This record gives sequence, structure tokens and C-alpha cells, in this order.
Amino acid sequence: MSDDFLFTKDEGIATITLNRPEKMNAFTLEMIDQWAEALRDCQADPDTKVVVVTGAGKAFCSGGDVTKMGRDGVVPLDKKNFLWEHVHQIALTIETMDKPVVAALNGLAIGAGLDMALMCDIRFAADSAKFSEGYVKVGLIPGDGGTYFLPRLVGVAKALELCVTGEFVDAEEAMRIGMVNKVFPADKLMEETYAFARKIANGPSLAIGMIRRAIYQNVRMELRTALDMISSHMAVIQFTDDHQEGVAAFRERRQPRFQGR
Repeated sequence: MSDDFLFTKDEGIATITLNRPEKMNAFTLEMIDQWAEALRDCQADPDTKVVVVTGAGKAFCSGGDVTKMGRDGVVPLDKKNFLWEHVHQIALTIETMDKPVVAALNGLAIGAGLDMALMCDIRFAADSAKFSEGYVKVGLIPGDGGTYFLPRLVGVAKALELCVTGEFVDAEEAMRIGMVNKVFPADKLMEETYAFARKIANGPSLAIGMIRRAIYQNVRMELRTALDMISSHMAVIQFTDDHQEGVAAFRERRQPRFQGR
């Protein structure tokens, strides 16, 4: 891993940190590829239960650093391939994961930086954070999934407003419209994020993975198919060790000790 991209694991929690604070954590091609690789590592690692993504310094991510990406757009196909083969791999990898990905938005998230946050499952924000799709101000369109993820969070009309104006949204407004889940004082953001991550890490990982999968699948299904699928999931999960431990803990009035089996 490069110094611009930090990847650590501790007690079931993996942390990805964009580490270019002097550039507001604008990402390079190398960082993008390391990001996707780290996510794949987390999915393959049975000891990793949850992933936290954050930025160093005062920004989460200001998007891509075009000065570090070389001449990736000599022809239109080169630009398309750069997005599809590199940047989009993060969204596609997250989609296939069974582990929740939590964004700790410590500061500014603009353009592709905001899109990278929207790809995550859950977003916590510092009260000082601000967000903008921003692309339209330089004559571009959201190229990293913003037009897919944002309407699903805030609704079509609000997503259109934010994308066609590029206006900034502060943390409280972002929470009000559903762009972020919770807002914390800046000096408490990581403490609260890790407290949440520990709950996931200590929970029944098989059930959490199935819940995550079912929610994303259900938003694309009609009711009959969704209920048919979830009945199969329920039949399987009821025969896991974690379910038996949960029932035993309930009867014995103690905290369960889940093992992910």
C-alpha cells in the first residue's frame, strides 16, 4: 500500500483511510486500485466483519486528482475504460460484499468524493462536513454512480436539484434529506463510528450479511419473489450456531457471544 492509502484491521473492523490531506484526499489511480483491492480482501477475510472508510485531515474526498492520473482521456473510450475498469470497481465490489461498509465523513465530499460516500451502506458525518455533486459546475455529469445512488437515498426530485445545481448541502440538511444517517460533533465522529462498527463486528455476521443482501435485493423485487427469497434465507439462518446462541442468551438473560457460524 502507498502512503496515500492506509488499510488496517483490528478486532473485526477494517479501516480504509484516504491519506492525502494536503490535496483534500483527491484520489489517484493507484489509490483507486488499492481501494478496490482492500475491499476484496475484506470480503475474503472471515475475520473482517465491517469496513470503515474515512479521510485524513479536514476532507473526506474532493474527487479524482486529474494531475496524477496521466492522459487517461486521450479518446472517449479511454475515459470510459478508466471509469469502468478502475473507479467503478469500488461500487461493483461493494455490491457483492456481505460485510457492511460505513463511511465516516470527516469533512468535505465533492463530486466523485461524494459518489464514493454514497456507494457505502451507511454514512455518518461530522457536523462541519459539506457535500456537493459539483460536476455540473465544470460542465460534467456525475460519473461515479451519483445518479444511481443519490435518487435512492433522497428521492428523484431532490437528486435532480442537487445534481443540476451542484449546490452544497451541510451535514444537518444531508441528514434531514436522507443523504447521511447521523451527524456527530467533529471530535466525536470516529469514536461514534467505531462504536457502531463494534456492534456490527460483535453481532451475528451471517445474519447481518443476509440482511444486507436481502435489503438490496428486495428493492429490485416484487413482493411475491421477495417473500419467497426471504423464507429460504430464514430456513437456513435458523439452523446456525449464532441463532442457537442468541436464543440461549435470551433465555439466560445475558449478552450473546456470536461466532459467525
